[in-house]
Amino acid sequence: MHKSELLELIANGENSGVEFKQDDIRPEQLAKEIVALANLKGGRILLGVDDEKNIVGITRANLSEWVADTVLGRYVHPVILPYYEEVLMDGGKKIAVVAIGPGISKPYVVRERDRETAYIRIGNVSRPATREQLLTLGSSSGIIYSKVMPVYGTSFESLDLARLENYMRDIIQDPQVPQNKPEWTARLKALGFMADGITEEPLCTIAGVVLFGIKPRPFLRQSGVRLMVFGAMDKIYQAKLDKVIDVPLVGRFSADKSGKQLIDSGLIEKVFDLLEPFITEESNELNGKPSRDREWFYPFEALRELLINAFAHVLCIA
Repeated sequence: MHKSELLELIANGENSGVEFKQDDIRPEQLAKEIVALANLKGGRILLGVDDEKNIVGITRANLSEWVADTVLGRYVHPVILPYYEEVLMDGGKKIAVVAIGPGISKPYVVRERDRETAYIRIGNVSRPATREQLLTLGSSSGIIYSKVMPVYGTSFESLDLARLENYMRDIIQDPQVPQNKPEWTARLKALGFMADGITEEPLCTIAGVVLFGIKPRPFLRQSGVRLMVFGAMDKIYQAKLDKVIDVPLVGRFSADKSGKQLIDSGLIEKVFDLLEPFITEESNELNGKPSRDREWFYPFEALRELLINAFAHVLCIA
C-alpha cells in the first residue's frame, strides 16, 4: 500500500471496513476486530494509529509473528490468513496494515476462556452477534468457492498477459479478445480469475494466480511444485533432484493448420521436463532412426492424467 493511500484511509476515519488500533492491544481484542471484519465483507486494521487518527507507530518487536501466532493462531477460529504489510511514514514511524478478506467459513469466532463468541461489524463498532445474525452468517458460509477468493497483494499486472491472450484466442477461440485493461478486468472477473476485494483495484483470485500468474508462489506459498527424486525407496539425505517450480499451470501454445505446438511450458510440462531423465530409459539401438527412442517406465498418458488430477483437486480445495 502506498503512503498516500494510507493517509487517505486515516483521514476518512474508522468505518465498517477500517479499524484503528495501537499495537499494545490485548491479543483477544485484536482477534475480536479481525473476526468482526471477516464475518462482514473484510477490511483493514491499521496498527499504530490511535482513535484520534494520530500516527503513533508500531512498537512491538516481531509484530507480524505476534499477529500470526498469538492472535490468529490462538484466538481466531476457523483459520484466517490476512495480508500483512508495514508502511514507513514520515518521521520514521511505521504502520502495520492487516487486510482481512471476506470469510468463506462463517461464522468466525474468538475462542477465549472455553467460550466461543462470534462478532459482527456495525459501522465502526464490533459487537457480539445475536442468534439471528449467527443463523444468517451460517447460511452464507460456503457459497463462495475458495478458488474464486481474491489474493491480496495481486493486481492485473500479476498475470501473464501473453498466456491469457493465447488462452482466449487459440484455446477457447473467443472471437472477442479484450484489447485494454478495463476490458480484460471485466472479462477476467466474469471468468472468476479476478474479483473485487477491499481495495479499489480488483485482485486476482486463487484460480487466476495459479493458472496465469507470472510468479504464483510469492502470493500463494502453497502453489507450484517442489520436485524431489531419491535414489532409494525411502528418503535419504542426498536427493538426486530437489527443485522448486514456480510457473503458471497453463502453458502457451501456437495454433495453426498443423495443430497446437507448445512454445512456453506450464507447470505440468516443466515437471515432466525435469522428471523425464529419472523415469525413462534410452534405447540401445537406433532402429534406423537418427536418434534413439526413449522408453517410459510408466505410461506417459497415465502419469500426465495423475498430475492433472492432483493439480485440479488441489485447486478446488485450496
